Amino acid sequence: MRLSRWGQSKTDTDAELRTEVEALSECVEVLDHGQNAEIIVIHSKIQFGLTELKNARELRLLITTTSGTDHIDLAVLHNHGVQVARLPLVRRDAVVETTLGMLLWGLHRWGDLDQAARKGEWARGALPELSPRLLGECRVGLVGLGVIGTEVARVLGLLGVEVWGCDPAGVPTGVRPASLTEMLTQCAALSLHCDLNPTTLGLVSAGELAICDPELVLVNTARGGLLDTETAIQNLRSGRLGALCLDVFAQEPFADMRAVENLPRLWLHPHSAGYHRNLPRAVREGLLDTVRAFRAGQPVPHQVIAPHRKDDGSISEPL
Repeated sequence: MRLSRWGQSKTDTDAELRTEVEALSECVEVLDHGQNAEIIVIHSKIQFGLTELKNARELRLLITTTSGTDHIDLAVLHNHGVQVARLPLVRRDAVVETTLGMLLWGLHRWGDLDQAARKGEWARGALPELSPRLLGECRVGLVGLGVIGTEVARVLGLLGVEVWGCDPAGVPTGVRPASLTEMLTQCAALSLHCDLNPTTLGLVSAGELAICDPELVLVNTARGGLLDTETAIQNLRSGRLGALCLDVFAQEPFADMRAVENLPRLWLHPHSAGYHRNLPRAVREGLLDTVRAFRAGQPVPHQVIAPHRKDDGSISEPL
């Protein structure tokens, strides 16, 4: 059985990929990048649909090293009998910790305090006006309760947070089911953890931002297309949003990273929430587990189910 990795992300070093090849070579024949094989590995910047499938006629399993699958035409691959798997666990804990940090940063008004300190100001007297909030006394809403969202909910629950959430597959024990509108208007913070697909594109746009609580802390570590980023920044600038923490953007690199300079409650990251020093090893081990299961004829871990096609021909995709 042959495996080929298509593309190299900016965080993949040549040395790490050589180590990955050595490990995978113990159970499959590893071909050069871009070649046709029964198993193909891609990352989030590699689009894979019908055109790519025509150049991979032997393909039986496509593995994305990421959690999201918005770069893959799942329906096309499903119709051609190709299995799709992802590696959500390799970045899960890093994203959870980043989310927790962003929530704390926004709720405690650390951005205001940091900006004052950089100006040489002792801002202790501003604390009553800033009115920082304890995480454990807040209600936090989560949109999307898959592998990452569920872990965020679990950690928040341990900290005494009242967690609200929504997901088409239902919410785990300890999470109160709530609509997006309810969370925007009644939660202290909202964190996005859902897939990007036709049903979630622009999920939080101008209409939703117009009704949200003006003190809301909004966090997005999932996909940039879920949020109208420009409107969210405008709302923050006009005082109609409590804090905005963004790791992802519809177009990357985000063209206006300097927007943070004059907005102490805006926190921008370069799509880095899931990165950690042991990520290459975690990806390598995740690939090995998936490949071994596939070779043994067993269900592959974290297989992605194709979207359901309704009677009218439209596609219903989950969060």
